[in-house]
Amino acid sequence: MLRGIHHVAVICSDYPVSKHFYVNVLGFKVIDENYREARDSYKCDLALPDGTQVELFSFPGAPARPSRPEAQGLRHLAFRVDNLNAAIAHLQQHGIEVEPVRVDEYTNKRFTFFADPDALPLELYEL
Repeated sequence: MLRGIHHVAVICSDYPVSKHFYVNVLGFKVIDENYREARDSYKCDLALPDGTQVELFSFPGAPARPSRPEAQGLRHLAFRVDNLNAAIAHLQQHGIEVEPVRVDEYTNKRFTFFADPDALPLELYEL
């Protein structure tokens, strides 16, 4: 029945800042971008090389979503990486704070967290 995750939708508070972050810092490719005048909203479809997509939305007046302390709902979005140290260095070169590296006690894989411009928790998970 289910064959994978097609996309994750993110509503941002500052569309140009978030688009820059996802495209120029994280390396997503813009598939399509549309301004929807009736909603005064942008919708930008972004993709990673494996086909995973993020839909980036702007909605005027959208309320902030609490993420800390941890709130119910989607906890974070995790990206797999081959080299965690290189990914961390890349983020830090862009001025992005990254939490200390941890090791998953069940898989012994290394991971860390950082945040997008709206404080959405994002994870890097080394495979």
